[in-house]
Amino acid sequence: MLRSGAPRSVLRTINTNAALRATNNPFCKQFASQIWTASRRPQLAQVTTALIATRTASNITEKVKSALPDIDIKKEAQIAKDKLRVDPETVSTTSSIHPLMSEIATPEKEEDTDMMAGVKNDLRTIKETFSLDEVPRQAFYLGLAGLVPYVATSLSTVYCAWEINHVHETGTGLLMSDKTAELALHVLEPLQIGYGATIISFLGAIHWGLEWAGYGGTHGYPRYMIGVAGAALAWPTILLPVEYALISQFLLFNFLYYTDSRATKRGWAPAWYGVYRFVLTFVVGASIVISLIGRGQISHKITKLPSATDRIKALRSSQDDGFESEEEARRRYLKSDEDEEEEEDDD
Repeated sequence: MLRSGAPRSVLRTINTNAALRATNNPFCKQFASQIWTASRRPQLAQVTTALIATRTASNITEKVKSALPDIDIKKEAQIAKDKLRVDPETVSTTSSIHPLMSEIATPEKEEDTDMMAGVKNDLRTIKETFSLDEVPRQAFYLGLAGLVPYVATSLSTVYCAWEINHVHETGTGLLMSDKTAELALHVLEPLQIGYGATIISFLGAIHWGLEWAGYGGTHGYPRYMIGVAGAALAWPTILLPVEYALISQFLLFNFLYYTDSRATKRGWAPAWYGVYRFVLTFVVGASIVISLIGRGQISHKITKLPSATDRIKALRSSQDDGFESEEEARRRYLKSDEDEEEEEDDD
């Protein structure tokens, strides 16, 4: 549509008017002249800039001089000739140092240092660890109830050991004789060891329940093996002597705690289970150590109860003796039959 002659004439008229208005504008003329001057005479621009900087510096100097007081030149010269006096008593390592957080000659407040802060922090940490707030109340109460047999047998072992030592020192016991205390020890030994094997097997079986419930996903044999290992390692300890059985169970409890803590970190068990197991293992381990200490005090004063291994050996020896006696009786019987037959032949 712009190819016709009429539109072209209109556009030409608009452009001509705009050019005339720009030419007649005085601001445009001044701006154009400045651009032309700067482009044609660059040294003039540099001189102008230097002149402005000099005037600014002179103005600042005059303002500074007006703000300063009058200086007595003669007095300043006299002071410059004087020598400095030496006063070593007023000089110290801190005389020329200004405190960063306080003022000079201002007494600083002495902060009260709590010497028990570290101990309180440790006690607070222990309290938070043993509080077990996240543990379900049913599991918490049943776990504490499960500790009662261990604590009871350990304290009973220590008391019986004390009674035996008391009898050997004074000749009489406080509540029981040394024979009664020794008999009680022989009753407590299989109870504590058998109960320990049962608890270790139960701790391993918990992982079977978690696997069946699908807690943390399904892991198969790696989780099942925890339960199998607990039972497989716990029950052979009842065949060992008492001291070795208690030490073995102590190691097994700690091994299972390590396994349970790793399972908790992997998400195979609830988040509170690791702390819960730590508390229970701590009490059980302390009970076993107390039992070992109590038995160590009287190991040479009591007769050791035959262990399961000793009983098996005794059973085998008795079986061998019975077999030999039966064999001897059979030989005698056969010999008597032969003698009777010979007598009949002679007749």
